[in-house]
Amino acid sequence: MFPLPQTIEAEVFSEVPESLHWKGEPTPWLKGRPWGKPGSFLEGPGFDKEGNLLCVDIPYGRIFRVSPNGEFELFVQYDGEPNGLRIHRDGRIFIADHKRGIVVIDPISRKVEPFLEKIGGRPLVGPNDLVFTNEGNIYFTDMGDSDLAEPDGRLVHLTAEGHATVVLDDLAAPNGLALNGAGTTLYLNMFRENAVWQMRLREDGSVTRVSRFLQLSGGLGPDGLLLDGADNLLVVHGGLGCVWVFNPLGEPLQRVVSPRGKMTTNVAFGISDPRRIYITDSTTGTLLTARLPVAGRMPFSHSHS
Repeated sequence: MFPLPQTIEAEVFSEVPESLHWKGEPTPWLKGRPWGKPGSFLEGPGFDKEGNLLCVDIPYGRIFRVSPNGEFELFVQYDGEPNGLRIHRDGRIFIADHKRGIVVIDPISRKVEPFLEKIGGRPLVGPNDLVFTNEGNIYFTDMGDSDLAEPDGRLVHLTAEGHATVVLDDLAAPNGLALNGAGTTLYLNMFRENAVWQMRLREDGSVTRVSRFLQLSGGLGPDGLLLDGADNLLVVHGGLGCVWVFNPLGEPLQRVVSPRGKMTTNVAFGISDPRRIYITDSTTGTLLTARLPVAGRMPFSHSHS
């Protein structure tokens, strides 16, 4: 259908050291999953203002901080299942936590506090990922254990003041989120459908003209999602060990391939070198890196109000 995309081989940037491998018992998040008891399961990379890369360790409730030269340290550990991570321009760390809802971490005290646990009295089923709008509001996916047989996942709009509204319901495993440069179009990875949806945003936070933008095949499905400065989509394909780059028309441009495991999950653009991407290779506890032809936009954490 399309010409073969350019293949780019990623390189290892860093990996979780043996001293930080989980030594305890498997946690409930791992039950029924095919990975046994990995030493870590990385997702949600994001850069803070000091140039450190933060990433989550879902099953063990840990947040790691990785220095610019690749040294891992344990930043926070708490009773949760952190998944998506985004940093506010004021430095607060927002986490989509599968177990505890939307939580916020103070970067100085490192205290973890709840931000949203219920909507209209109904508990969240299990947040997965989130994205800031230009105004500082949030869209997040409430994925839980939803799938094609039980599509009870949701897309939620959350204002900076903490008011939440479900904008799409009955979804099969909604996952990664990303906004175009103008902030008018939201892209949503549908993990169990192996597809990427797109939709237009209204001023009140609701969505319209929801459509399927990409239909993928193989692997487990698209996990992390990001757009570069030209609004090309970076789609991290879980279980296929790669990151696809599609142009705004949906044509494949590049395929960034993992040299380690197949469970690639999320991606972030570098700050000092915005053409460089950093990819979590979850089951191997590895951070991968590669350079792309087009630079990424500065994340919300590095934007100005």
